[in-house]
Amino acid sequence: MELPVIVRQLRWEAAGVVSVELTREDGGAMPAWQPGAHVELVLPNGISRQYSLCGSPEDRSSYRIGVRRDPRSRGGSEYVHAFLRPGQTVRIRGPRDNFRFTRAGEYLFIAGGIGITPILPMARQAAEWGVPWQLAYGGHTADSMAFRAELEALGPFGFHASDRTGRLPLTELLEKPRGAVYVCGPEPLLEAVEKGAAHWPAGSLHLERFKPRPRPPRPDTPVEVVCARSARTVQVPADRSVLRALEDAGLPVEGSCREGVCGTCRTKVLEGVPDHRDDILSEDEQARGDVLFPCVSRALTSKLVLDV
Repeated sequence: MELPVIVRQLRWEAAGVVSVELTREDGGAMPAWQPGAHVELVLPNGISRQYSLCGSPEDRSSYRIGVRRDPRSRGGSEYVHAFLRPGQTVRIRGPRDNFRFTRAGEYLFIAGGIGITPILPMARQAAEWGVPWQLAYGGHTADSMAFRAELEALGPFGFHASDRTGRLPLTELLEKPRGAVYVCGPEPLLEAVEKGAAHWPAGSLHLERFKPRPRPPRPDTPVEVVCARSARTVQVPADRSVLRALEDAGLPVEGSCREGVCGTCRTKVLEGVPDHRDDILSEDEQARGDVLFPCVSRALTSKLVLDV
């Protein structure tokens, strides 16, 4: 769903980081969400970007997102910091939840930089449940690490600013498996955690990526896509994504990041074997073969039947 919302507040949270509070134009309740969820923010200049919700799911009067200014970005964060102001109307899509927070006997949270945004409501939820939890929060500099006061109010946590205390002690943190570990941050951190947690039980490691992992090139072959609900068949050439081909055919599909990280284009597979190339599904979910993200994924069979 797409919802027009008003920017109620922009607040400085740390060097290069602002939070944005959004409310409905009609003053109604925002859609329900769970820790780990994100929304797609559609800015007045047409740029759309995904941002994790970092407020409280219990407060449905508004949404809050955190945005780090990145001069190397494609313009979304730069627009938020330079031009977005209270009173403006923007649109949001979602919320969507690819980083689902589930019950466990104990939690280890690891956040790097702006990766703290989905982790903050998870830590708050764990504290409310009375479940043992530990947070290790790392950043390049202490003054760039947002939401520290809110985290301190929840309880002690590991604060690891590279310019003060050094890097996150991942070897020590991951030595002993315990419950579930949720991690969000830059790719080098995620790769290090995946390596360090290789001995943890299957299904205990949960990651969220802001960007797709580097992958070796894979050959693309043509595929026939049968759209069951629309009673249409689309021939997808090797040089075009499945999503793009469906869009060009005028079929009712949604897309946003086109990199396999946001989940907007999630589509049910009715027949055929997907060639998964996203950074969302777990190995078990990929093995089931019942969904794919057509912005990047293709087929291992010559035909796919999709619920489109």
